[in-house]
Amino acid sequence: MNATALAAAALVAPGKGVLAADECGTTMLASAGCAPTAENRRAYRELLVTTPGLASGISGVILCAQTLRQRLSDGRPFPAAIADLGMMTGVRADAGGKPLAGSRGETITEGLDGLLPRLREYAGLGAQFATWRAALRIGPGTPSPLAVRANAQALGRFAAACQDAGLIPVAEPEVRTDGAHSLGHCETVTSVVLLEVMDELHGYGVDFERAVLAPSMVLPGSESGADASPAEVAEATIGTLNGVPATLAGIAFLPGGQRPERATANLAAMQHIPHLWPLTFCLGGVIAGPALTAWRGRPARWQAGQCAVAQQVSMNAAVVGGRYGRETDPELATA
Repeated sequence: MNATALAAAALVAPGKGVLAADECGTTMLASAGCAPTAENRRAYRELLVTTPGLASGISGVILCAQTLRQRLSDGRPFPAAIADLGMMTGVRADAGGKPLAGSRGETITEGLDGLLPRLREYAGLGAQFATWRAALRIGPGTPSPLAVRANAQALGRFAAACQDAGLIPVAEPEVRTDGAHSLGHCETVTSVVLLEVMDELHGYGVDFERAVLAPSMVLPGSESGADASPAEVAEATIGTLNGVPATLAGIAFLPGGQRPERATANLAAMQHIPHLWPLTFCLGGVIAGPALTAWRGRPARWQAGQCAVAQQVSMNAAVVGGRYGRETDPELATA
């Protein structure tokens, strides 16, 4: 196993997950009572990565390209500080979703132009992995075969370029939860999407031992009025992974807008179903909300913000480390 494959395995190591710190816009800051300034956006990411003991439950931190070039208040570049704290640095490589020509309001994730030179630059700045999110919505006639294929091809090109640049690709095919679809419909769509993505990664010669998959969990649509227990979500989600190669380094699930407690309970239920890969988490918004609300941009509340981060990380790390159950979370007790 080469060095990159070893790093990919470390990214999904038992008892650890990935922290997404690549999104923190002005709206998110303002809604939490923080002044929406550039300095507060930078400071929020410093609050995250310097949370005491973070590395005990987090293997890698995803930054946006701007933050990759920024420094902590002590003068250290973010990648150097993250390495000093015992974690890997990742970077979001895509340019977001744009309208997909020929579709009915669907999107394609852009950012392929000049991607390989950018990835090499990110690696030179200290990044060890990169992410690319492809978002697809379930609705009447969607996602279309065109949208599924186009986004899967982009993920394949991204993953191959990452490995050419010496980075671990983290492919994020996200099936959105907004809509009125059932759990079963979401399972079917997610299965189709993952099969297409795996086919494209294989076609582009991606080494699965040096790659991580970060899909969304299978959930009923937020407008469906339906609920699903953690056991039902876990069974449906694991059922979509039949086409994923056994050699894949691991899978880090996106929470998909769920309440933090429910996302944790669903991840916990997955651990009890036989699976071939490490199953861990990729936390972003489920940490941002509590942390920003506790901090609110005030120096005197810095520790409160970090306590909120530590609480969410510790719960999810306990899940993937096999130390979590009904006695530690009321959400599981009522499931």
